[in-house]
Amino acid sequence: MGYLYYGYYALYYEQGRAEAIRTLGYTYRELEEMGILMPVVELNAQYFRPALYDDLITVRTILKELPTGPKIQFHSELFNEQGQLLNKGVTTLVFYDPAQKKKVTMPLPLLQRLEPFFKENT
Repeated sequence: MGYLYYGYYALYYEQGRAEAIRTLGYTYRELEEMGILMPVVELNAQYFRPALYDDLITVRTILKELPTGPKIQFHSELFNEQGQLLNKGVTTLVFYDPAQKKKVTMPLPLLQRLEPFFKENT
């Protein structure tokens, strides 16, 4: 049909999250090696205009608040080459320790990397 299948938008959110974590100096694999998994527990999406086949999509990934508990929310915005907003999504993940089989708070090293972005005047 020439349009991006609606279910594929979540793949763009995933790519944005992975790259956001990478810019903090970590990979998902390294978090797993620290004993932390980050399963998705909720996904919400809003569709404004369709992405077309062969469009180059820009993904903007935002953390609007510093996580204080076991949950973290990534806000995603997808834009086409003309800068038009195509889609917004919010993905909620939890920090999960598979050895303890329970949710845990964000690992301290990751929290310390994020804190400077949430201080006033920075």
